[in-house]
Amino acid sequence: MRDDDEAGVYAISVAAEMVSMQVQNLRVYERRGLLEPTRTPGGTRRYSRTDLRRLVRIRDLLAEGLNLAGIERVLALEEQLARLQSENRRLRSRASS
Repeated sequence: MRDDDEAGVYAISVAAEMVSMQVQNLRVYERRGLLEPTRTPGGTRRYSRTDLRRLVRIRDLLAEGLNLAGIERVLALEEQLARLQSENRRLRSRASS
């Protein structure tokens, strides 16, 4: 059993309550590809702490006035930035060795 940020442990109703959203919004965000909760063998969605943080980020971007297309782009750019920063750290570490 996993006990980390990626483990899907929260049911959709619990996740929605934790981030102050409606259940149907979480379903919309999933359909739009903004997040991908894990599924039980029976197909029940299970949200992880990582998913919850992403939902909070979506909520914050909505509050700033972005639409779902804008949010999709921001999230993609943030992921790209994180990957590039990680690669930069790796290359710097390798160069200093």
